[in-house]
Amino acid sequence: MSFLGLGKKEKNMDGALAEENLLASFPSKTSGALDLRDIIAPSALELNSNFVKLGEKVARTIFIISYPRYLSVNWFGPIINLDKVFDISIMIHPIDTGMVMRQLQKKVAEVQSQIHMREEKGLVRDPMLDTANQDLEDLRDKLQQAQERLFSFGLYLTIYADSLEELNKTEAEMRSILESKLVYSKPAIFQQAEGLESVFPFGSDKLSITTRLNSSPVSSVFPFVSFDLTSNRGILFGINRHNNSLVLFDRYSMENYNSVIFAKSGSGKSYTAKLEILRSLMFGAEVIVIDPEREYEYLAETVGGRFFNISLTSKHHINPFDLPPAREDESPADVLRSNIINLVGLFRLMLGGLNPEEDAILDKAITETYASRDITPESDFSKVVPPILSDLELILSNMEGGETLAQRLRKYTQGTWAGFINQPTNIDINKKLVVFSIRDMEDELRPIATYIIIHYVWNAIRAELKKRLLVVDEAWWLMKSDDGASFLFGIAKRARKYYLGLATITQDVGDFLNSPYGKAIIINSSIQFLMKQSPATIDLLQETFNLTDEEKFLLLESDVGEGIFFAGLKHVALKILASYTEDQIITSDPSQLLAIKKAREEYSQANTN
Repeated sequence: MSFLGLGKKEKNMDGALAEENLLASFPSKTSGALDLRDIIAPSALELNSNFVKLGEKVARTIFIISYPRYLSVNWFGPIINLDKVFDISIMIHPIDTGMVMRQLQKKVAEVQSQIHMREEKGLVRDPMLDTANQDLEDLRDKLQQAQERLFSFGLYLTIYADSLEELNKTEAEMRSILESKLVYSKPAIFQQAEGLESVFPFGSDKLSITTRLNSSPVSSVFPFVSFDLTSNRGILFGINRHNNSLVLFDRYSMENYNSVIFAKSGSGKSYTAKLEILRSLMFGAEVIVIDPEREYEYLAETVGGRFFNISLTSKHHINPFDLPPAREDESPADVLRSNIINLVGLFRLMLGGLNPEEDAILDKAITETYASRDITPESDFSKVVPPILSDLELILSNMEGGETLAQRLRKYTQGTWAGFINQPTNIDINKKLVVFSIRDMEDELRPIATYIIIHYVWNAIRAELKKRLLVVDEAWWLMKSDDGASFLFGIAKRARKYYLGLATITQDVGDFLNSPYGKAIIINSSIQFLMKQSPATIDLLQETFNLTDEEKFLLLESDVGEGIFFAGLKHVALKILASYTEDQIITSDPSQLLAIKKAREEYSQANTN
């Protein structure tokens, strides 16, 4: 062991040559002007047989000594993405192809000679010799055709830690990952100074511990590997920020068709959703949107869709007692039972919770309410007239134990909220794009309105099998209550059966993920898109999605319309890209909207004149 203060020029006797070479990298002056190298150099250097101490840090250099016969692409990725502090040096020394061809010719002759000798002696075929002969011949062919080149390849890693114990633990973890891929390494014993200098950005290979590899395995070590999400069908989501390739993807090619988008306000989540809607319509999908801020109205008007404004004073009404006709694979009894269960969940939301006794009373009252209109499990629901909320109130008021529930329902049937749901349904969703806006609904009623709309939409979806996309913007409104979250989760689980993709969008990550159903919805979504996040929620997202620190910082620093796009096991850094015409239709920027509105008014006025 030797110790040196980098501000001095003395050398100890042990390892003097290695120290002299390393110190040349950190020249220091005892007098005169301060040099940049004096500022960045560590305060002291201590050399040991198997580690180096740089100031307060300890470091160890290891090198790769053996590779398997075949290296897959990105095999080095788990090491690169390891959450540790280390440097990697890749040394690639080209070898003259002519010399290699001569050496390979001799080697092929040796191997073939061994094979013939074994055949003459009547020995059993040796698979190792046959494989070596085949590999040599393949390499010769590729070298001759200039498809490959041969290199002397060196791979060195210098690991840094605060203590020797932490250093040993990190090295053991790295070697374990490498050995799982049949790649073996060793520490540079008594060559730590040379190893440190080889890893520093001087371009000098002081260790010179190399292995001969051809182009393909060498390229597999290349650290900047990114997934492509380009397929032959699907819609264009945007640009892969790693390699500028197009991200073309079809959500209906996954095991389920659901997606979630998490982003802070103003990050472009609604813009992203509208762009996907616009492009999905061109591929024959029908889209239904729950719009909390009336952002999708212009899009609906532009593509000839329907827009319904749901509020206390709206002329559009939805009756939660509506029943869809039973499909061929369903019985009317199952449809009625499912609808009653969903109605109990709705009333639990409307009445602020129910105790078990009230739950049972309400379940019985709903059944009797349907029966009062001659609706039974044997009925043909396409020919019945469903009851309304006032019918349920009447049944409850005449039922033992139901008087209190009837009183609590009265504000929805006779009070200020009577115009909301105590009406027969008078809307039709037989268009390619249908938007339900709840912007003008009071905050207290928004979760109820969202539940009723989704319940109505779900019944329509079950009635007829079509390729559809249901977009629930600001889903945290529904996730605030267990019944709303449970209902949304139920749709996420069953959507695939009805050829439905559920797109859940939210900015309140905390409310969504803290719900017992939040993570379950994420698990049941094959696509996740994480956009710009706030520091307050990034740690929760990092834990939920198992993000690396680099991905975490990417989300904190992302621009509008940028983020990380997960599709199954693949994920890419994505930038949303729209054409000028698409941008004019889907923009949510207030300044752009005012300019568009002004241009439309001027155009209308000019045509009038």
